[in-house]
Amino acid sequence: MKRNPHPPDPKEVLRRLRARATPRARNAYAYFGCTPTTALGVPAPAMHRLAREIGRNHELAQQLWATGVHEARTVAALVDQPERVTRAQMERWGRDFDSWDIVDSCCCYLFPYTRDAWKVIPAWSRRREEFVKRAAFALLAYLAYKDKAAPNVRFAKHLPLICRHSTDPRNFVKKAVNWALRNIGKRNRALHAAVIRAARQIRERIAPACQDPQGRSAALWVAADALRELQNPAVLRRLRR
Repeated sequence: MKRNPHPPDPKEVLRRLRARATPRARNAYAYFGCTPTTALGVPAPAMHRLAREIGRNHELAQQLWATGVHEARTVAALVDQPERVTRAQMERWGRDFDSWDIVDSCCCYLFPYTRDAWKVIPAWSRRREEFVKRAAFALLAYLAYKDKAAPNVRFAKHLPLICRHSTDPRNFVKKAVNWALRNIGKRNRALHAAVIRAARQIRERIAPACQDPQGRSAALWVAADALRELQNPAVLRRLRR
């Protein structure tokens, strides 16, 4: 997507978004566990088409995010210029996270291409806010297949972080922890072996030592689901190739 030096006015973008809203899309938010109060109900393909029509523009992205409208923030993540995104902006947007889909939009389409992508992961993993903490592991999951140049050691050193936070029972956190574990394990054979060891450590040491029944259950699920997928014959065949 090319940079657009003459983007539409933010009010015009909001008008276009409202024109694309449907009751069915709005109902889908609740069905998939998204409850943003500012959602208009715009289908994801329509937002992607609109972002392509607009083109890249950093200033417009800031203005769209500032509206607080859910879909405008999704479009902001799609049209922003990653080379101009600062750590301060990532922190500012992170404080506004209010649903898993806006977290995943930022962590898929924008944050992996910024210069501070790897730096925010440890810091965000320690945050108490559910969606900020999810962002740490969602970003790690996306980097596992988007950052082709990253060496194995960069991912391996995050495995203790995943193990440590596998006992967080909150739904959107534990799913992202599991997601990061699985994606790293599917990157190559060496990381696959390291992730299998980490998952077994979670199952055999971390989960039994957890005093919180919900945390213990979360850790057991994280480990079991990762081992199930990573030991699937189709995954093993792909890694051998």
